[in-house]
Amino acid sequence: MAQVPAVPKLKRAQHLLRASVFGNHAPTPDMVASEKTALALRAIGIEQQTSEQVTFLIPLVGPHHVGDWPAVVARLATTLQTFIMQDNPNWIAAVCCQEKPDLPDDPRIVFVPFDDPAPGNDKWRKLRVLGETLRRLVQRPGYVMSFDADDLLRQGVVSEMLRRQKPGGYLVQSGLVMDVSTGDIALADRRSFSAPMRKPFWKLCGSCAALYHAPNEHASTRFLTEMTQHEHRMFPYLAKLAGQSLAPLSQPSVLYMLNHGENFGARRGRVGYKTRFVQRYKITDDDRLHTIRADFALAP
Repeated sequence: MAQVPAVPKLKRAQHLLRASVFGNHAPTPDMVASEKTALALRAIGIEQQTSEQVTFLIPLVGPHHVGDWPAVVARLATTLQTFIMQDNPNWIAAVCCQEKPDLPDDPRIVFVPFDDPAPGNDKWRKLRVLGETLRRLVQRPGYVMSFDADDLLRQGVVSEMLRRQKPGGYLVQSGLVMDVSTGDIALADRRSFSAPMRKPFWKLCGSCAALYHAPNEHASTRFLTEMTQHEHRMFPYLAKLAGQSLAPLSQPSVLYMLNHGENFGARRGRVGYKTRFVQRYKITDDDRLHTIRADFALAP
């Protein structure tokens, strides 16, 4: 099963208007599964309880799809280490792959086997398996975030999510993009007068949205499962359609690594503009770079 295509922007606007202004939560025939499950969740109107943990869903590329499996496992270990170093320990990470990688000895990190032999990019099929795993994996209310196996989480993000207790969840509006081939790091964020062509992080990377999840409500699980079948640029729209508007996190919270040799985007010829983005908006202040490297556990 391939990634579900994005809904055209005009249709998104129409569906949001119909649901939010007119209060019509009935799906229309032209809606895709994610929109239908979003409206079903909206209609229930779940009352958010205190969020107690953050769950990360990580689809890991299989060894048969890569040229250097040990390097992929090493990058996953670096990603997981940024979870382990969080000052709030209330998180879970689920890793889905055909082969179990060498994982840190931490009960919060679980392996979810994947045995679908269908050829092609299986990232979204793994995300579906992970979504369906939520029923047995998560017992406490909290936030759920799909996370790529080569991205890094900033120190303190879990604490911020659980301290602020934002209804709906969070969006990584501000984040960082690193070109591994050069070591340059750029800020992705809202456009500004001095950076009119800058893009927010959620438009560049899939590790960008943490949504509130009620584990005792099947509609919540169904919606998260269908939402992650889309590209990340659909996440804010679908969350809003589900009645879960996302609040931006307070600082650049995720670091996305490009050009490390195994990016799926590179195989589709889709990282060239991101490489140019890094060069256009790279950070040159040494103090800022030092803080970033410390907060993301990057080597000096």
